[in-house]
Amino acid sequence: MKKILITGGAGFVGSHLSKRLLSEGNSIYCLDNLYTGSKENIKDLLDNQSFEFINQDINEPLDFDEKIDEIYNLACPASPIHYQKDPLYTTKTSVLGALNILELAKKNNARILQASTSEIYGDPEVHPQPESYWGKVNPV
Repeated sequence: MKKILITGGAGFVGSHLSKRLLSEGNSIYCLDNLYTGSKENIKDLLDNQSFEFINQDINEPLDFDEKIDEIYNLACPASPIHYQKDPLYTTKTSVLGALNILELAKKNNARILQASTSEIYGDPEVHPQPESYWGKVNPV
């Protein structure tokens, strides 16, 4: 059993990832400040003894007594409405939050997955977008 931290764990992707990783027998720490995530997304997980919700902003230093094996960093205000409302906060979450996660990963020798949204590709000219579509920018 792995001990896994999912930041942004109360969001759409994070809550589904939590369910999947729990079904595989892992222990999940779900960190979310509920800025755009919702406890409604994780309500069916709150009674699971292998799931712990932590209401914290990723911009604050992260300290865990438990050793963390893996980290999935999904924390960032979702959708243009939310991330454009406070661009400074969004930038802090993406930069300072990522630094906090990297420090925790280093401390625990944990593997980390850093996620991004499709917004990095710009407004799509093709709907729906196939995997071969690079958007208006090439993030590589």
